[in-house]
Amino acid sequence: MLFSMTGYGIAVSRMEKIVVSVELKAVNNRYFKLSLRMSDGYGSLETRIEPLIRSMIERGTINASIRIQQEKKISDYKISVPVLTSYYEQLLKLRSELRHPLLHYLGIKPVPPVPSLDRLVFLPGVVETETGVNRCDEENEKIWNVIEKTLREALDALQTMRQAEGVSMHKDLEVNIATLYQLIQNVEQLAPRVAPLYQQKLLERINKVIPEQEITLNNTELLREIAVYADRCDISEETVRFRSHLTQFTNAMLLKKSCGRKLDFLTQELLRETNTMGSKANDADITKNVVEMKTVIERIREMVQNVE
Repeated sequence: MLFSMTGYGIAVSRMEKIVVSVELKAVNNRYFKLSLRMSDGYGSLETRIEPLIRSMIERGTINASIRIQQEKKISDYKISVPVLTSYYEQLLKLRSELRHPLLHYLGIKPVPPVPSLDRLVFLPGVVETETGVNRCDEENEKIWNVIEKTLREALDALQTMRQAEGVSMHKDLEVNIATLYQLIQNVEQLAPRVAPLYQQKLLERINKVIPEQEITLNNTELLREIAVYADRCDISEETVRFRSHLTQFTNAMLLKKSCGRKLDFLTQELLRETNTMGSKANDADITKNVVEMKTVIERIREMVQNVE
């Protein structure tokens, strides 16, 4: 069964006063890579997320966004007295500097009033909220249970989409593999005629040259030349290996585990054997089939790049 490396999944869960939303986006990558964004204060739970995703996905770049929202209580907020005091003291110092006699002499009176404390609480860092570091293990475990449930639901949605695309790819690959079987059959039927055609052409040239040059021809040398050419043009090993790779490719597509790397390797081997056949078989019709085989293999290679 094939799985595409691209897909999208989203899930939202609510439990008591906790709302967790998970969004997953998957794109192509030769290896597994996780890019995780998570709400502040939950870093201690991040180490549990990657193993869970890896248990279902073996290849691809996964962009995961996990948002955790909790209903806040008054006790969850805390005013940082040192930060508030620092802001207040800096403003007093600035107000004092702005009252310099020279500025007053020049008629510049940009001295603002000292702001009230209720305005300072809106400055960064004055009001703090409790973070995951301050939560007890029991509360963290409860939050993790919600995250795990939501993450599994998002992964299921992602896998459903990836599987649906994989089914479409499987059908496409089957069509292309069937085309390669037909093309290799054409090559196998044409291959036996290569040596006899060469022999015929060689004899025609020799029969034309002998009367002009007044030379004699040793039949043994002629047979040796033909035998050497026939051996050099023999592509039986390549066609056997090519068929073997096609069989392995078909079997690999039926595996339940990730097969993208194996399919990628087999595609490279198919192209290697095709190139060898094209270079060894000195025949126009075989070359025509080889060119078509390369075109089909390239289509397969592009699809395989997106198989997990």
